[in-house]
Amino acid sequence: MIRVKIFVEGQTEETFVYEVLTPYFSQRNIFFTPILAQTSKGYKGGIVSYGKVKHQVERLCKEDKDAYVTTLIDFYGLPTDFPNFKSQEYQGKNDAFDKVKYLEQAFENDINQQNFIGNLLLHEYEALLFCDPSQFEYWLDSTDPIERLLEVKASFISPEHINNSPQTAPSKRILSIMPNYKKTLHGPLIACDIGLNEMRSQCKHFNDWLVRIENLNAG
Repeated sequence: MIRVKIFVEGQTEETFVYEVLTPYFSQRNIFFTPILAQTSKGYKGGIVSYGKVKHQVERLCKEDKDAYVTTLIDFYGLPTDFPNFKSQEYQGKNDAFDKVKYLEQAFENDINQQNFIGNLLLHEYEALLFCDPSQFEYWLDSTDPIERLLEVKASFISPEHINNSPQTAPSKRILSIMPNYKKTLHGPLIACDIGLNEMRSQCKHFNDWLVRIENLNAG
């Protein structure tokens, strides 16, 4: 049996682990425990600084050496004190996949624990929902927003290519089309309707992370 603690950014990601990832991986003898990020005393959810992330992740790694620790954190809006975030090498990279891999490696190097697997969602959780915008239909009174979401998806190579600015990040695009979208309510439900297989087939970086976890039990 392989145990994996997943340090998650918020309640939506916590539910995603329980409802979408756990059913698949438990059948493969890999068992997840989501750990909600604590930003301040008595308050959980959100990533406000790398220092608080590092402290919590290191503690998780050291308190249970027999378990693996990984993360489910948005690449979009990442704190600027993240390892190597301000380096010339990172700032000189243009490809989003190169950038996220670079920061994940810097993350792993900084935590420096053998049982740690760094992971950042490219660009954020809502990118996964663009794998099948038609699944939003069950939560709408009109199909017009679906057509607009499909147009957004069609303009990018993959959902993970939908870019990350305060105006154009996946969540911002959804909200501009569906002002009533509530991440904690709709996010997990739509993800369940889309299904893990569809997400993996369309989101290479997301799939690569899950393959790494699957390979923990390869022996």
